[in-house]
Amino acid sequence: MKTSHRTLGTALAVLATAALTSCGSGSQSAADGSVTLSFLVDNSQATLDTAKALADAFMRANPTIKIDTETRPGGSEGDNIVKTRLSTGDMSDVFWYNSGSLLQALNPAQTMVDLTGDPVMAGVQKDFLPVVTQGGKVYGVPAGTAMGGGILYNRKVYDKLGLQVPKTWAEFMANNDKVKAAGITPVISTFKDTWTSQLFVLGDYYNVQAAVPAFARDYTAGKVKFATTPAARAGFDHLAEVHAKGLLNEGFGTATADQGMKLLIEGKGAHYPMLSAQLPPLVATMPQAATDVGFFGVPGSDPARNGATIWEPAALYVPKTTENLDAAKKFLAFVASPAAADAVSKAVQPAGPYRIQGAKLPDDAIQVAKDLQAYIDKGASAPALEFVSPVKGPSLEQITVAVGSGLTAPAEGAAQYDKDVEKQAKQLGLAGW
Repeated sequence: MKTSHRTLGTALAVLATAALTSCGSGSQSAADGSVTLSFLVDNSQATLDTAKALADAFMRANPTIKIDTETRPGGSEGDNIVKTRLSTGDMSDVFWYNSGSLLQALNPAQTMVDLTGDPVMAGVQKDFLPVVTQGGKVYGVPAGTAMGGGILYNRKVYDKLGLQVPKTWAEFMANNDKVKAAGITPVISTFKDTWTSQLFVLGDYYNVQAAVPAFARDYTAGKVKFATTPAARAGFDHLAEVHAKGLLNEGFGTATADQGMKLLIEGKGAHYPMLSAQLPPLVATMPQAATDVGFFGVPGSDPARNGATIWEPAALYVPKTTENLDAAKKFLAFVASPAAADAVSKAVQPAGPYRIQGAKLPDDAIQVAKDLQAYIDKGASAPALEFVSPVKGPSLEQITVAVGSGLTAPAEGAAQYDKDVEKQAKQLGLAGW
């Protein structure tokens, strides 16, 4: 799998295998002035619930505009459908797709409506704009919420042991020592689901950017490597250290993500490197997950620059082929408003903050979402590397399993990943490789 949000997203959502269902991509304008917009979304349940909430709320406020929602599969099959429909001029009036590096594969300058400076973008948080920008032009508005990649922790364990949220790796390891002394698993690993092994590396990108601000640019150009950049190699070092010090749960090599979450929520484990989006689906059956589990970013070396890595939400885009541009823009402007965020919150438990100015989490939002909001409010967040660089090797999760299991030294693992990345960059035809 080419990118971690594809890998991680696939693992987090059960994607149906049904073929594309379509009501036709053409827009319809009735004699009475009413308009029907077609809206293409992927078929994961979270996306469907979010899209329905957005469409229903918009139609209540705009009775002359109807939104006709179509679905497509997720994963590479869905990617191919989006690319094909854009290239053949058969795309819906509005479509839901990834933000970040995957956007460039859609050739937005040729296929999408440029929203740079458009009033549609007025409600979008400025630090979201880079992940929907190509060639200096802005193309999308955020759909849904961001999610954090870092450390989920059991707040009751912290309270019981008198621990504080760590701001450095040394503080984190000191907490782990106290947790272990109390007879509780310090760090949960679930390598049966190999994608979960990546979080110490991927979730550490905020610290990489803080130490090496030009890393994403130079990495994309083939000028810097993980193995020779200490800040970037640190994620591999972290994986090796928690294993070497005996901090992992028994049977971590065969444990699943579901088992890991259960250990965490029940307080049998204190920390789990994971995405915040794992929490909302569990609240119905384990309501304590909403309050007993918190989030903090993977700690770095400088407490003054403590922050968190964010997986940005997908976005809504408008193809140049739409016949109802004004109505499509009106829908996007609504999506980028606090009213839309309120509508979504009533239908889907937010896994993190909205990227819309003035949008607030509901009072009953899960704790991890509130913790993430605090990082964003103080300007201490950065998008994951995959949102700012198209380069990600497909073998990272296998490499991180080996490093995290003590089978491969961290320096060797980082070097292996650099070779994996080189193959991918050459396939993409990037300059400098």
